[in-house]
Amino acid sequence: MLRLPVCLMMIALLTACGSQPVPPPPLPVVGVIAAQPRAVPLMTELTGRTRASELAEVRPQVSGIVLDRLFVEGGEVRQGQPLYRIDARSYAAAADQARAALANAEAVVDSSRSKAERYAALATSGGVSRQDAADAAAAYQQARAQVAAARATLAVASVNLGYTRVLAPISGRIGQSSVTRGALVTNGQPTALAKIQRLDPIWIDIQQSSADFIALRRALESGRLGSSGAAPVRVVLGDGTVWPSAGRLDFADIDVNEATGTVTLRVTVPNPRGDLLPGLFIKAQVAQGLAREGILVPQAAVSRDQHGDAVVMVVGRGDIVEARKVATSTTFGPNWLVTGGLRAGERVIVEGQMTARAGSHVMVKPASASALGG
Repeated sequence: MLRLPVCLMMIALLTACGSQPVPPPPLPVVGVIAAQPRAVPLMTELTGRTRASELAEVRPQVSGIVLDRLFVEGGEVRQGQPLYRIDARSYAAAADQARAALANAEAVVDSSRSKAERYAALATSGGVSRQDAADAAAAYQQARAQVAAARATLAVASVNLGYTRVLAPISGRIGQSSVTRGALVTNGQPTALAKIQRLDPIWIDIQQSSADFIALRRALESGRLGSSGAAPVRVVLGDGTVWPSAGRLDFADIDVNEATGTVTLRVTVPNPRGDLLPGLFIKAQVAQGLAREGILVPQAAVSRDQHGDAVVMVVGRGDIVEARKVATSTTFGPNWLVTGGLRAGERVIVEGQMTARAGSHVMVKPASASALGG
């Protein structure tokens, strides 16, 4: 009997709780960005390899024994700096011999000149025959020619003597020496003594398919793209590191490689410390035009429907979600470049797409930096 009132009270409480209305579930929260049309540079990522902007192979121009190597392998050298010293004794003797021959020829020319002048005066008075005067004049001219030949011989001997000091033809970083002290080198030998490369700036030769190259030119001519001018080139190393100094695209070859169907482009990159070495594999992100009207949308905000069309979720009037088909042309970093399907100022969902459904109400907030790739 005592338990009956307790049971009645519990039944009354349960009845009262069941009569209260159940609160509606909270609205899904989505992060949005405002669509902002603008001119977007179109980036093309191309691969290539680095190479020195200047390359010189050091070769001997006279034959002889190497007496000294005057540089540190792998170090920096200046143009005109001595690199090797070749035994110069025979070339010095040849220069002395040529110098003596020149002195002898000059002495002969003085004597011939005096004789020619004297015979010319005597020939007018009949003291000598005209033939003798002519022979004396010819001997004088011959002596002058011998002086000129002796001077040329001395010049050649002096040049060869100078070649016994092998100088750096350019400034840059020198590599390994192929000879040591005591080695015999010859003029015109096929093997270079060393190689000098200028690494600042350094060049990157990249390849672009001829089809893409022609399509780009046509888009520029038709006005669909604007010229990007001297836009910088972003250089990405093989490990994904971005090179701190932007490069400059300054050369495009006029020939198409018949084997690969590509056009060679050259990028010049500052390399003040010489950290970039020739032969490295490089990725270059090249700005090759401007999309006159484009909207950047994070790639995570773009999905595909069953037909493969690109779709984004847009918040319309009354904060109601709408699925919108859009036209995407290319990627730009972490974003898609949308060229159709969106209007300026529309709110595109970039966070919370999984909880937002077309036709549902949502709570809107600005997208976080992480959703924008920041």
